[in-house]
Amino acid sequence: MMEVTRILARYLVGSRRTDIPAPVRHEAARALLNGVGCAVGSSRHETVESALAALRDFSGPPQAAVLGRSERLDILHAALINGISTHVLDYDDTHARAVHPSAPVLPALLAFAEWRKTSGADLVHAFVLGVEAECRIGLSVFPEHYERGWHITGTAGVFGAAAAAGKLLGLNEQQMTWALGIAATQSAGLREMFGSMCKSLHPGRAAQNGLTAALLASKNFTSSERAIEAPCGFAHVLSTKFDPAVITDGLGEHFELSSNMYKPYACGLVVHAAIDGCIQLRTEHRLAPEAVERMELTVCPIVLELTAKPEPQTGLEGKFSVYHAAAAAIVYGAAGEPQFSDACVRDERVVGLRRRIGITPDKSLRKTEAKILVRLKNGVTHSKHVEHALGTLQRPMSDADLEVKFRALTDGIINAQRTDELIRLCWSVDTLPDAGAIARCTAPALN
Repeated sequence: MMEVTRILARYLVGSRRTDIPAPVRHEAARALLNGVGCAVGSSRHETVESALAALRDFSGPPQAAVLGRSERLDILHAALINGISTHVLDYDDTHARAVHPSAPVLPALLAFAEWRKTSGADLVHAFVLGVEAECRIGLSVFPEHYERGWHITGTAGVFGAAAAAGKLLGLNEQQMTWALGIAATQSAGLREMFGSMCKSLHPGRAAQNGLTAALLASKNFTSSERAIEAPCGFAHVLSTKFDPAVITDGLGEHFELSSNMYKPYACGLVVHAAIDGCIQLRTEHRLAPEAVERMELTVCPIVLELTAKPEPQTGLEGKFSVYHAAAAAIVYGAAGEPQFSDACVRDERVVGLRRRIGITPDKSLRKTEAKILVRLKNGVTHSKHVEHALGTLQRPMSDADLEVKFRALTDGIINAQRTDELIRLCWSVDTLPDAGAIARCTAPALN
């Protein structure tokens, strides 16, 4: 059997910064800007508050920032909390086929960079490699692994954090092989948790556990050397359709970060086409929610599989309700974090409209495609077919779009001067002598 774990470890150890093409490095800066914005934007979220309340007393020395807050924790707890905050809004980046790449990897790297001075160029290199590892491992068991109920961002993300941290630690091939094995035995995350605080715990734990794996391996803590491909290893235990070639073919020739996408809406990607169409219809026809008699959405079946909650009770549940997302888009003409708050989920106008929405699955539609039909009380009908949602590879968000999103997320949490400086640091990360400056800059300025 192919030694997949060792082949991947050998590639990670041997990769040089100069092997990463300039466009991929720029994509890393885009992911960094987006990820830091998401973490700062959710830094006061009840999920983050609860996690800190439960765990801050058990943190070790104040080695790394909690992004967007004044607290500092040891690097393992910082990676955990920042992994939670990066993902809890469901606003973080998404690979075109599978995992949310940044939430498990960036928090581990940013914590590491504060603990041990790291150049921006080295952080970018490690991030690209971490994303490569997690996406390839995730895709090697996708989609069957996901369909069985595993949350692939958690299960694959731990490999990404281990690979990235291991690169910064300078692990040798044997140690990197162990790091991947230590990560494999900590792989976890259940889709049953979607709509609860535990969904964001998955990338948080992946960041923390992956960093732990690399630190253990650096001190020669051993693991199986075939942790991915062995009969009782990750791939065969968590899937019945493992394809090892997905991990090994073309390593260093093409990069999974090139397939990264960024969300204009604060919920799962599968709902974006419906939101996109509803906002377009509202804008074009000046739709008022009280004038709508009925809405009919036609979507890919996975939309109903993941987001069929007809009566969400909390903002987190609202992110998994296509009914709510479509109704809020018509009512507010937006789908940012305010539209997925507890208050919006209970807004009488939104509740009333979502009860007048019907959903039809259509296997011929892609997950980022939707058809919307709006029938007004005066008998007029309007329709929209969204073939590719905004934020997909076919309709990507520009650098300027990401800056607008970043400013909206950080508004009211850090001041305008710090926001400008953070944006500058993220775009220039490749030239920074100390990448830890990024995390430090997220702390609210003292008055």
